[in-house]
Amino acid sequence: MPPKPILEVTNLSVNYGAVKAVDQVSFRVEAGEIFGFLGPNGAGKTSTLSAIEGLVKPTAGTIMVDGINTARDPLAAKANLGVQLQSTSFQPELTVHEIIRLFAGLYGTALSRADVDQLLASVKLEEVGRKRFKELSGGQQQRVSLIIATLHRPVLVLLDEPTMGLDPQSRRQFWERIEGIRKEGRSILLTTHSMEEAQAVCDRIAIIDHGELVTSGTPSDLIRQHRNDPAVKRVSHGAVTLEDVFIGLTGTEIR
Repeated sequence: MPPKPILEVTNLSVNYGAVKAVDQVSFRVEAGEIFGFLGPNGAGKTSTLSAIEGLVKPTAGTIMVDGINTARDPLAAKANLGVQLQSTSFQPELTVHEIIRLFAGLYGTALSRADVDQLLASVKLEEVGRKRFKELSGGQQQRVSLIIATLHRPVLVLLDEPTMGLDPQSRRQFWERIEGIRKEGRSILLTTHSMEEAQAVCDRIAIIDHGELVTSGTPSDLIRQHRNDPAVKRVSHGAVTLEDVFIGLTGTEIR
């Protein structure tokens, strides 16, 4: 019997009045997998993530997190999730140590000062523990945010465009931490607008557009499957890339 997926989304639909934001979307994230969820602005990514997180009630469909139905037992499902949003809103005047220990207390996890130092060292932030959060760079803030999202050791971590606005060095360090989370046995659902990032860190990818799932597979599979599509060939310059596939399938219009 194959192992159960960590996340299973089946025929998910999300409506806002007469507007259908997500239409019969299905996908699954396996144990120990980094899964990229890609789409243009307004494609339905955020609505899908919000439904998984329990912030939006689906119009139809089911969401299972580690075998738990999010509609039937939302608290148990949420306990298995770690969420990092695009922007952080932690108390700017508190030190990094204070913020981490505050959230550890909310999760019911006891952390000593040495424990916090060890967590910071794991993301190469040994020197920032006593700094106020507002004094950190954007990349440092994102790494602290990732620590907080995983304090309770969730089986599934949702990362919503976590490297947006980061410089190349900060982005590469963040990729290393994502890989570290996977090595700890957890799964990751990642949204990003960077095709380079998707190809570098994701095991599999799904592309959503106009609320519908367009295609899914490994980055290399998607390039192989769609490299001869007329729309993809039209936008490519030389060898077809993942970005060519993405633009070919979702259009060239700016949204």
